Amino acid sequence: MKVTRHEVLIKSGNVPQLSSIISEVETAIKTVVWPLKSDKFTINPTPKGNGVKPIKNECMDHLKSKGWELEKRLTIKAEMRPGPLDAVKMVGGKAFALEWETGNISSSHRAVNKMVLGMLERAIIGGILILPSRAMYNYLTDRVGNFQELSPYFTAWKNFNIKDGYLAVIEIEHDATDIKSPLIKKGTDGWAEFKK
Repeated sequence: MKVTRHEVLIKSGNVPQLSSIISEVETAIKTVVWPLKSDKFTINPTPKGNGVKPIKNECMDHLKSKGWELEKRLTIKAEMRPGPLDAVKMVGGKAFALEWETGNISSSHRAVNKMVLGMLERAIIGGILILPSRAMYNYLTDRVGNFQELSPYFTAWKNFNIKDGYLAVIEIEHDATDIKSPLIKKGTDGWAEFKK
């Protein structure tokens, strides 16, 4: 898997270990291959033919090996405890959050807003959202959130006044296409059968 863009929306003040966090995330993305045990990510170019949830598993496994906590719930405000974040690394007593989009574009907006609110409330020091490129989107489950569709809203998030924080959106893409590559199963357990 390759990183095609890294759009920084917020970068202000002091974010501990920022360069090492970015390096860990980008390295983790590059560990994602398909078919499994190959040396690159080759997607079957069937329009809307591939599932999305299993794709993130290798990335998450790599981050876990580097001390990240997976499926971590945070209390952002006393009256608000949103769903779990895909991965969290504690730095300087605060959470750095990572979300890999597997839902629709509304889910992408919620993910970014959750991280921004967390920074405003000083519960989160930074966050990264990972989204497929438009080229990759064409081969994935219909209507999954993607970089191009979210990008018109970047200006709004760039205008938040955050004292210490980092927010970015990373665009990912397959390394190659091949009609002979197996389709990635749709649903939450699609990777399990290939890990046997």
